[in-house]
Amino acid sequence: MKRLRILVLMHEDLVPPEPRTGQDVTSAEWKTEYDVVSTLRTLGHAVTPLGVKSDLGVIRSAIEDGKPHIAFNLLEEFDGVAVYDQNVVSYLELLHVPYTGCNPRGLMLARDKVLAKKLFSFHRIPFPDFMVVPQGRTVKRPQWLPFPLIVKSVTEEASLGISQASIVQDDDKLKERVAFIHASVGTGALIEQYIEGRELYVGVLGNGQVQVLPVWELLMDQLPEDARRIATERVKWSRTYQAKYGIRSGAARNLPDGKAAEIQHLAKRVYRALSLSGYARIDVRLDAAGHVYVLEANPNPQIAHDEDFADSAEHAGYTYPALLQELLHIGLRWRPAKAA
Repeated sequence: MKRLRILVLMHEDLVPPEPRTGQDVTSAEWKTEYDVVSTLRTLGHAVTPLGVKSDLGVIRSAIEDGKPHIAFNLLEEFDGVAVYDQNVVSYLELLHVPYTGCNPRGLMLARDKVLAKKLFSFHRIPFPDFMVVPQGRTVKRPQWLPFPLIVKSVTEEASLGISQASIVQDDDKLKERVAFIHASVGTGALIEQYIEGRELYVGVLGNGQVQVLPVWELLMDQLPEDARRIATERVKWSRTYQAKYGIRSGAARNLPDGKAAEIQHLAKRVYRALSLSGYARIDVRLDAAGHVYVLEANPNPQIAHDEDFADSAEHAGYTYPALLQELLHIGLRWRPAKAA
């Protein structure tokens, strides 16, 4: 295995302390960054963590000084804007620096949930019916979009702005929730048909040739009876809430015959329809009748050790170090000029 010079890009507030002085890594905000940096070093690579906020100049300086073989991209925003991460990747391409994760086109298509759904429609990929309410507009719900509905941000990820109140049953609550997304999240509102069912995730790795990981499930069976089984902010990020209600994830079990293969094939279609590369997680819902609906694609998903993506990869035979090494190989094989 060749020893690589790796520049790890991360938000400046998430650079792990060196040396680590007694902090609990499992609850640290910088756990992902620590897991990646420490594991890459264990693999024998020369690793330089770089905090980035709103200045591309620090990236250029680090590249000129360190001449990395590849950048390991952990950025989820730039200058506080989620969709600007695609511009950082474009900058790396202009500097001819290979990188891990998704290409700029794939990031742009997947981050815009409305545009992604339009592409799903063209490719006949099943998804919930929806409408969009841009900021400054009021809701005029069409009759073909019946309740219950779920209200989300058009562009934000990580369940930002999603709670039990996101599911609405009447027009008054719908207006309230749209106003909340506009004011609190600061984006347009995506209104979707709510699909009652199982929350499933499928990891995908690769560029032209891709590997689909086992179907994974977010298990929420111990939530209160009146709670909807959705991935709210608390479900995803609150360790206390997860422990209280036994929220966990694992390989999806008791799927109907052939359903796992169907979902994996669908994930591969989504990956290609959105021009994704590197790695991504495809989120779907499976209803009681066995119908599968694609909710969204998440390029560059959470890559921490013991999280969904890494756990499903381990189920497919990748140890965590082997997974990160594979992401490096995939990044080094990506050729932007041949992407069109």
